[in-house]
Amino acid sequence: MLMACSVFIPASSRECRSLFRMSVAPPSYCFVAFPPRAKDGLVVFGKNSARPRDEVQEVVYIAAADHEPESKVECTYIAIDQVPRTHAIVISRPAWLWGAEMGANEHGVCIANEAISTREPAPENEALLGMDLVRLGLERGATAKEAFDVIVSLLEEHGQGGNYYEDGNLCHTFQSAYLIVDREEAWVLETIGKHWAAEKITEGVKCICNQLSITSKIDAEHPELRSYAEGQGWWTTDQEFNFSEVFSQADDHLGCCSGKDSLEKQEESITVQTMMNILRDKASGVCVDSDSFLTTASIVSVLPQGGSSPCIHYFTGTPDPSRSIFKPFIFVDDVKLVPKVQSPCFGEDDPAKKEPRFLEKPDRRHELYKAHEWARAVIESDEDQGHKLMETMLDLEKQGLEAMESILSSTDPMDPTEVADLFYDCVDTEIKFFK
Repeated sequence: MLMACSVFIPASSRECRSLFRMSVAPPSYCFVAFPPRAKDGLVVFGKNSARPRDEVQEVVYIAAADHEPESKVECTYIAIDQVPRTHAIVISRPAWLWGAEMGANEHGVCIANEAISTREPAPENEALLGMDLVRLGLERGATAKEAFDVIVSLLEEHGQGGNYYEDGNLCHTFQSAYLIVDREEAWVLETIGKHWAAEKITEGVKCICNQLSITSKIDAEHPELRSYAEGQGWWTTDQEFNFSEVFSQADDHLGCCSGKDSLEKQEESITVQTMMNILRDKASGVCVDSDSFLTTASIVSVLPQGGSSPCIHYFTGTPDPSRSIFKPFIFVDDVKLVPKVQSPCFGEDDPAKKEPRFLEKPDRRHELYKAHEWARAVIESDEDQGHKLMETMLDLEKQGLEAMESILSSTDPMDPTEVADLFYDCVDTEIKFFK
């Protein structure tokens, strides 16, 4: 199984070499809906990952593991102390880095990350990426609150920084926001360096994107957050403390995302299909397809409240959800690995690991990505054939959704052996279909 890691670099050389920093974060979107807005007692979570157009994302399952005392884990740019045991996780990540854009763990915790631009520039020195913190939260947190605590603790200890993109010419650094969800609650965590604010969500719907969204409803915060803002001259104690107004760039806090409208305008209860439709919506801007950025991967998860029904996580593993198939994954013992959606491993010769970084950009396309390129080309070049192709693709997806609905509605316990190959079989079927 591919486990792309970075070498530990001495602190003196841990910096992002660049001409200048990109100031605008890509417009990704994260969503969560709680009952009764979500149907049938399900929490529904979703994210579109907007990244550079040519970047490949892979879907990786990593089993739970025990670790030796005083061992280290090598993240994208730095090594940190490992914990005695890490949970099983499934993640979607840019293939060049260690962390994750989004994913879930065996306990029903889902996390997604947003790169955000604020009035305080993100540091260029190499530290933990926001995407590293997504994976670390999943590996170490059995609930949303535990994962939240893991992230803020590691943020305090190691900080965040380094290039967000596989780019040897420019350094793209951002602050980070997180949507951390389990069956009972969600936490929106927004960070400014080591400082942060958080909002707890237990009902209704929530969208976060590439702008700060927390205002005056703050359920937890860094102990020095307000004194830091005061020291910077951004806030005085005689004012209401509105986090997004204090830390946003001019006018950024006036409206978080068009995705919020897409979610709130749904008149009926929100289902898995509803969330997939929202993620596919290009007219609203939720499904990004611009000169610079593309929705390179997507996830939808359903987390049943109460009972013994399993959480189900749907990944595309391919760009543009409007032209992709969401494929289900369920955590069970002996999950079959899926190398066809994992990128080639270049070991210590990977340009992401060598300094100076990113002098070359290797071909990171996995087998599913290559097969899907053919489908996208057909859809874009032949309207009639493309329409028929999409109908067949969506029919394959529908079959998977109906099978998962049967599992969730059944009163009988799920047989783990029947779903151990679930994601593998779906990927394999999709590739065969494209061929």
